[in-house]
Formats: sequence, C-alpha cells, structure tokens
Amino acid sequence: MNARLNLMGNPAAMPVMKAMIGAHKALAGSSLPTSLQELVSLRASQLNGCGPCIDMHTKEAAAAGETSERLHLVAAWREATVFSDAERAALELTEHGTRLADSPDGVRDDVWQRAAEQFDEEQLTSLVMLIAMINTANRINVITRQQAGGYQAGAAAAHLASAG
Repeated sequence: MNARLNLMGNPAAMPVMKAMIGAHKALAGSSLPTSLQELVSLRASQLNGCGPCIDMHTKEAAAAGETSERLHLVAAWREATVFSDAERAALELTEHGTRLADSPDGVRDDVWQRAAEQFDEEQLTSLVMLIAMINTANRINVITRQQAGGYQAGAAAAHLASAG
C-alpha cells in the first residue's frame, strides 16, 4: 500500500502542516510532562488506527524513558497497575475526546472532573489541545494512508526545530 498524498511535498498541505508544527512546538513547551504527552498521543493513535502516529509516539516515548511494559499496557490502561492517577485521568479524557460520537454528552462531566482534579488549568488546557491535535494528525494520516515503520526517535523534534 502506498500513501495517497505526499503531504510534506504538497504545496496545498504545507501551510496547514506548518501551522500544525507551530501548535506542536507550543505544546512541547507546556508544563504537561513529555512522557504523558507521548502516552496520550499513543492512546489516541491506537483508537484511530493511525500506524504512523503509533510508530512515532511509541518510539518517542521509549526515547524519553518510558518502559516497554508501560507502552504495551497503554491499550489496557484501566486494568494496568503501572499508571498514576493523573495518567489514568489523562488517558480517560483522551479516549472520551477521541470517541466523541460514542456518548451523547461527548465528554461526560465525571471524566472532565477527574482530569481537572489532577491537572492545573494550564496543563488541562494543554491536554485538551494535545488531544485535538493528535486526533487531527491521526485523521490526516489515516485518510491519506501514510505509512508506518520508518520513524526514527528525535526526527519530529529535529523537524520542529528546523521549521520556521
């Protein structure tokens, strides 16, 4: 299977991709821990079946010090004992924010409250923005059939640093 579009070489896609890179730079500089950002991105990507993002965020999380045990258990975080209450709240919010159509309320108040108890307003805002951004990236990659498997840890940071 081949990608349907070369997004990084497409003049119509480049202004949007540049804006997304800017948003990711802002999130990377937030007070939300990097490891948590990677776990959230990985979980949303699993739910959306986005191979390139699963590839990227698994490798970035490992490079940031995440253990293989925790990475393997992200998909079963409810049953795993290796996640903190804050991580659980973030993963729950990620699932609800990714599966909006599964609930008539979108994100239920109790889910929001658990996240709000674990994160200050800046972190909670960053978490919401991260969930929205990873879902956008997932949808772009899935729609255009971007390929997974070739990502090298650190490539995104290098790309972010070189983006003007």
